Amino acid sequence: MNLLILGKGKTGSLVTEVARERGHNVRMLDSKENAECRGLTQESLREIDAVIDFTNPEAVLKNIAACARLGANVVVGTTGWYSEIPYVRKLVEENKTGLVYGSNFSVGVNIFFEIARAAGSGAAHGYNIKIVERHHQTKKDAPSGTAVSIQQVIKEASRSEAEITSIREGETVGTHVILLDSPNDTMMLVHDAKSRRGFAEGAIKAAEWIKGKKGFYDFREIFKELK
Repeated sequence: MNLLILGKGKTGSLVTEVARERGHNVRMLDSKENAECRGLTQESLREIDAVIDFTNPEAVLKNIAACARLGANVVVGTTGWYSEIPYVRKLVEENKTGLVYGSNFSVGVNIFFEIARAAGSGAAHGYNIKIVERHHQTKKDAPSGTAVSIQQVIKEASRSEAEITSIREGETVGTHVILLDSPNDTMMLVHDAKSRRGFAEGAIKAAEWIKGKKGFYDFREIFKELK
């Protein structure tokens, strides 16, 4: 496949490395090269099978819109834009392109979402449920998109709103904890990312999956189909 990676940060660079390990051709654009989407043109996307966005909340919507209008499929690992999901879904459907987004492309985290759904049933049995997430000090959005997804999964399962506490310190890749507390006992469920490689592998597999497809997909809906 021919892939275009938007963002040369830590995750974007690792996505490029993993993509090349899997035999794909990769080009990268940083924020200067793609200011105001100048790097996304009919010519630059002509041979591209999928664009992978790991930029920032300020740039991602413009990138998605440009790719959709030029007919390019997109995998979006950037978070902090989910209030605009109805707009993006409509954009993708009107332009008959394909898009996969995810608050976290780690397969392990998506398994953790399913565990969170089961944990949410504790609310009906008197458990108070809280979420604690910890990330590196340069992470821009708080709470994390992953924590918000966990909160939503618990809400769907229990109709209760789990409180989120966000911690930003050091070089922490990403730790998410679900705490369930009752007068009788306490449970603690933890996902701790050892590196960003799980995110990168999931994003590349999502790009492989979306090739030639149309439609708007949450990574949670498709991760079990990936190889």
